[in-house]
Parts: sequence; C-alpha cells; structure tokens
Amino acid sequence: MKIKSKDFRVQEGEKVDLEQWPTSVKPICKSKKRYQELLQEHVEALDSLQRLHYASNHYALLLIFQGMDAAGKDGAIGHVLSGINPQGCEVFSFKQPSAEDLQHDFLWRTTRRLPERGRIGIFNRSYYEEVLIVRVHPEILRAQGLPDELLDEKRIWKERYRSIVDLEEHLHRNGTRIIKFFLHLSKDEQKKRFLERIDEPEKNWKFSLADIQERSYWERYMAAYAACLGATSTRHTPWYIVPADDKDNARLIVSKITLDALLKLKVAYPKTSSKRREELESIRKQL
Repeated sequence: MKIKSKDFRVQEGEKVDLEQWPTSVKPICKSKKRYQELLQEHVEALDSLQRLHYASNHYALLLIFQGMDAAGKDGAIGHVLSGINPQGCEVFSFKQPSAEDLQHDFLWRTTRRLPERGRIGIFNRSYYEEVLIVRVHPEILRAQGLPDELLDEKRIWKERYRSIVDLEEHLHRNGTRIIKFFLHLSKDEQKKRFLERIDEPEKNWKFSLADIQERSYWERYMAAYAACLGATSTRHTPWYIVPADDKDNARLIVSKITLDALLKLKVAYPKTSSKRREELESIRKQL
C-alpha cells in the first residue's frame, strides 16, 4: 500500500462523521522487517530535512497530536522523531491546566511553547483539549472562573473554534506550518490496549481508574472530536485522521505526512556570499 497524505486529510468545511473514517487499513508493509526498514527510511529523511530546516531558519513546524487514551500518541512521537537532533526539536505534553494557566485565556499556556523558526515543536495534546475534554465535561468550564456571559454552551464552542482558527491562520502568515493528527482508535482496540496495561507489569504505570471513567464517555468524545475536526481543519492548517488500531501503520502514515510537509517548505542551506567566502579563506590561512 502506498501512503498518500491526501487520503487522510480533512477538507476545509467538511462535515466529519467518524464512523465513516476507518480506524484500520490494510497493512502498508507485508512484514515486520519491511516496516522497520521503511520507518527507518522515513526517519533518516526527516533527519536530513530537519537539518536543512534548522539551517535555513525561515519556518517553524508544529505537529499536534490528539486522540483518546491509548491511541498511541507517545509511541508515534517517539518512533517517528527518534532520529532528529534534539537541539532542533521540542516536545510538550499538556495535562490538566495549572492555577496560573487558568488566570489566562485558554490559548495562553500553549502559545508560550510554540516552536522558534528552524525548529520542530510537538504538542502531545494541545489547546484543542479546551474544546474536547472541556466540552465533554462542562463542569470544568464552569470551574475556570470565566465571566457568566462567556459560559453559554450554545455559543462558546463556536467562539473557541474561531479563536483557534484565527490563531493558526496568524501563525501560518508568520511562517509557522501546522500539521494536526487525530489518531483514530476503535473502542475495541482501546479495550485491548488497556488490558495489556493491566497484564504487563512494565505498562502498569500507564493505567489508572480515570482512564476507565473517561472511556464511559466514549460517544460524547467522538461527537466532540467530529465537531472539532470539521470546524478547525483549514487549507493551511489541516487535520489528518490517522487509523490508529495498527500502531505500525499509524507511525508510517504520520512520518509520511510530516515528510511531505517538510518537503513543501523547499528549505535549503543558506548561500555563502562572496564576502563570507573571503572571510572563510582568510580563516583557512590562519589555520
């Protein structure tokens, strides 16, 4: 199977029905060996492009990962970006907002972590939590200290979608390219992975009672994700719905989409001016 990024892209204005998007597709590779070879090819190509990206220092690249518990966000980030120089890459994982975070607008804590030019930033969860988990649990919204006039649930989600789209368009106009991945996991596969976390001692730390409690809200989460993906996937900052039941496939799809995004930047090493060349030749003589 050939990976085509466009097959997983949510088009601008598209109404998303997650039941129509697969959580699994045919294996991209026929063997584990071929999978490892292809992933390594992707990782090496990403490393090469990241060095060009870092040297050219024109753009920033932000990768956003969202998905249900056990969807494979950590694994995708770890495997796909394993070969990139840590100096050019930063990963931030956003958990429950702190007291300081709640004293600011809902975008504040993540905008502080945006990547610099020449770098790749990775958000493991993001500002999208504020239209996902907060929408599923409106009691969180009511506890955020917002003015009463902002708590109208008939308006607030559309207003937050607009704030997000406006922010992402602003970032795009100023050289930050954003790719958003929703790792689309089935409820049955989540159950399987939860059981593995119980049965395998080295995975026990990943599991908590809260995970089971959130699973009981599955349908509400799917509705929140569908609304969010449809409202915030734009021409410049698209969402990609990645089938996540097969971790190997998901990692290859994520790496290919990231590769395609870096290739579109058409980055190159800075050209050496004649003045700079004279300076280098002078240094050569001193050596």
